[in-house]
Amino acid sequence: MDIRTVLLTGPGRGLGLAITHRLLKDGFRVVGVSRSLTDDYAETGAAFLPFDLSNVAEIPSLVKRITAEHGPLYGLVNNAALGNGGLLATMHTSEIRALLSVNLEAAMVLTKYACRSMLVRGTGRIVNISSITAQTGFSGLAAYAATKAGLEGFSRSLSRELGKAGVTVNCVAPGYMETDMTADLQGQKLESIRRRAPLGLARVDDAAAAVAWLLSEDAVRVTGTVLTVDGGSTA
Repeated sequence: MDIRTVLLTGPGRGLGLAITHRLLKDGFRVVGVSRSLTDDYAETGAAFLPFDLSNVAEIPSLVKRITAEHGPLYGLVNNAALGNGGLLATMHTSEIRALLSVNLEAAMVLTKYACRSMLVRGTGRIVNISSITAQTGFSGLAAYAATKAGLEGFSRSLSRELGKAGVTVNCVAPGYMETDMTADLQGQKLESIRRRAPLGLARVDDAAAAVAWLLSEDAVRVTGTVLTVDGGSTA
């Protein structure tokens, strides 16, 4: 049986770790990439390469190394992202630049090089992790939301470029989940978010299941779309 290798960024905690567990359960070979190896990810036994995605110029070498060691890529999940919040008027320009670099530019460049082995094989899956803030907005997340909206536009157009080669490109847009990135949302703000979700806040496992489905053969005719997992908060 052909081993389906998936490159996953930001696999060490939260949603990334949940995606790792789900993909391993579904029989994928996972190659995780992030700045540091967490104990939780190490326990999964999945392959890992340390890499700082802000170092965009070195991404071509990263992909070359991964394909040399693990073979052609079947899938790519762009999950890594900076979640810096703050009012735009008081954000330092360097923070905005970092968000754009990691959340959008790195994902685009990584996709550019990762999709090449998919094109050669005539099959592949690219899943970009967006956010409901790309469509709804949220005070204090203007720069972050802009990167996610950009990722969605990128995915729609790229799906048209790669579709004839059998490669799908989709987004999963989670709502607010109780992870490290939302740990600072406490008190009335968190309760307000909870009240807007009739099914309750989505869990990381829910979003991971959506990613797994888009990587599966069941989603072979699904491309250029955004799959929202938010407990119904944006309904």
